[in-house]
Amino acid sequence: MLYLVGLGLYDEQDIPLRGLHVLKKAEEIYVEFYTNLFSGSIEGIEALAGKRVEILKREDIEEHAEEILLKDSKERMVALLVPGDPMVATTHSDLIIRARKLGIETRIIHASSIYSAVGETGLQIYKFGKTTSLVFPERGYFPTTPYETLRENLERDLHTLFLFDIKLTIPQGIQILLRIEKERKEDVFGEETLCVGIARLGADNSTIRTGSAKEIMRLDFGSPPHALVVPGKLHFMEEEMLTSYRNWSE
Repeated sequence: MLYLVGLGLYDEQDIPLRGLHVLKKAEEIYVEFYTNLFSGSIEGIEALAGKRVEILKREDIEEHAEEILLKDSKERMVALLVPGDPMVATTHSDLIIRARKLGIETRIIHASSIYSAVGETGLQIYKFGKTTSLVFPERGYFPTTPYETLRENLERDLHTLFLFDIKLTIPQGIQILLRIEKERKEDVFGEETLCVGIARLGADNSTIRTGSAKEIMRLDFGSPPHALVVPGKLHFMEEEMLTSYRNWSE
């Protein structure tokens, strides 16, 4: 049996109780940290599990899963720990498909993720449109999909969640969107666009601040992970909640 166990949003204390039971019974435990940031430690996970935990790299899962993760999963209880919720990253869907083709049973232990925690902003979950990702532009690579997704969501009065490259900050993300706007000139995102900056949801020092893009760019949100929301049409309760996050001068 192969178990995919969510680590939750922040550190090992966010592992769900059902996941902890799995770890205590598992004969082999692996963890990956490449799909999202994890603020805990491998030592903390091992202390909870009571056994050794092996860290896997991207290529271990995407290219060599059959030789590492899956080779014993048919006869033994194997667990893979994943930051956040296991099914947010598409690479894990691929892993499950490969396991099932080999006749290996799979189980998923869900945990908290950005998709549920973003509700802390006060924006209603069912009013979010398509999620998109912002990454650092590189020479010859400057994707404009996030801008296009934002335009489509705003046309439908929906909120847009921007997931960031794990090292990207909110001011940098806003600068990327402003750069695309400067080139596209479609009046989708500007310095006065209402933004909600989010940092380290689930942590004791989580931060949510709202304001115009120009205002948010001047703020220090601390260490990643960061994310950004551009709201669509707001309900009055959403407006009231966002107003409560405007005291960023404190």
